[in-house]
Amino acid sequence: MKRRAHRRRSAIVGAFAAGAASILLLSGSIASPPTGLHTDNIRSGEYWLAQYGISSAWSTTEGKGITIAVIDTGVDGTVPDLAGAVSGGIDYSGQGSANGERPVGDADERNHGTMVASLAAGRGTAGAAGLIGVAPQAKILSISIGFGAAVTNSDDQIAEAVTWAVNHGANIINMSLTRNTLAWPESWDKAFLYAMQHNVVIVAAAGNRGSGTSEVGAPATMPGVLTVAGVDRNEEASVDASAQGITIGVSAPSEQLLGAIPGGQYVEWEGTSGSTPIVSGVVALVMASHPGITAANAINRVISTARDAGAKGVDPIYGYGLVNAAAAVRNTVPNVKANPMGSLSAWIHLNRRADPTATPTTPPTSGSTAAPTVSHAGPEDPLGILYPTPTQLRNVGLPLGLILAFVLAALAMIVLAVRHLGRLRGRD
Repeated sequence: MKRRAHRRRSAIVGAFAAGAASILLLSGSIASPPTGLHTDNIRSGEYWLAQYGISSAWSTTEGKGITIAVIDTGVDGTVPDLAGAVSGGIDYSGQGSANGERPVGDADERNHGTMVASLAAGRGTAGAAGLIGVAPQAKILSISIGFGAAVTNSDDQIAEAVTWAVNHGANIINMSLTRNTLAWPESWDKAFLYAMQHNVVIVAAAGNRGSGTSEVGAPATMPGVLTVAGVDRNEEASVDASAQGITIGVSAPSEQLLGAIPGGQYVEWEGTSGSTPIVSGVVALVMASHPGITAANAINRVISTARDAGAKGVDPIYGYGLVNAAAAVRNTVPNVKANPMGSLSAWIHLNRRADPTATPTTPPTSGSTAAPTVSHAGPEDPLGILYPTPTQLRNVGLPLGLILAFVLAALAMIVLAVRHLGRLRGRD
């Protein structure tokens, strides 16, 4: 991976409401609107449209009929480039508007959700002017998450946001944020599993070293999530605007990106916050061009058609390679039955000692942090022998252990008695 000089600008690393771990936005840096970056020439700066097969895929689909939920700081639907794109939303911050379209946070944070949405589903402004997203006919759900003295902590906000997105028609959930830890709260088990059970693809950012994320953190560490790393304009792994890890699915541009912001202006920015909605847009193109496709097969199309980069095959820097929208939409790809990014239900069974089949397909309780329902057996261990739950160990294992101890003691006493009698008879 090559290194180069990198001029830092004002970082967006806003911590969400206090919880077990801070939630960080994943924009490495952002510039004020540069001179000459206007509506009439913005399209020429979107190098990723041709370079990653996106404009080619548009001859097949532009994402019509697909809805992308953006869990972020809120999407300003009045921005000209997003006119008609936002179809609904909600606020969980306690600071925004009821429809999630009034951005929350400080000056930089308020721009974040709108920039993300513009890359995923921007419409442009007129003809070839303005910023166009990867899936310009997809719809956006704006879900604003809060900072500071929010109604609930950020972990609960996200669990509720994921559940709301599923219940309101999201096909894809974009998460350009990180918990900055490998682990996640148990409330996310139910919410994310609920999404996966309802055929929703969750796309998450890998994080940025330049913003202090040295390794991939949740939700990008969660099985079944499509994790996105970032590359520069030369398709080299980004030094600052990406992080690495074994859960990475694909890579997409994370440097010299453009974004629309409230007020109708544009900014140049970087970070896996931007590469993630590019991939969310590609997933939208795949789902629109293959009606009825499962989430597992949509993800499989994206990763299996990626252009290999770095070490041959999958690696912790590029994942399966560089996303290729045209190939993901058009190539013949064998169907899969399981999500190639892993099984969250299996993880829950092994690590929470819970049976994921007992998790209801109805919405999790709002704000609940309880673990999934614990059962006495898992789907591949009907007797609970291989993976006993704490309840099994307490109610069954302990009594059996005591009985076994008594039996062994009795047998030992019998053996000693027989030997003693044998020695007495020998003396006679």
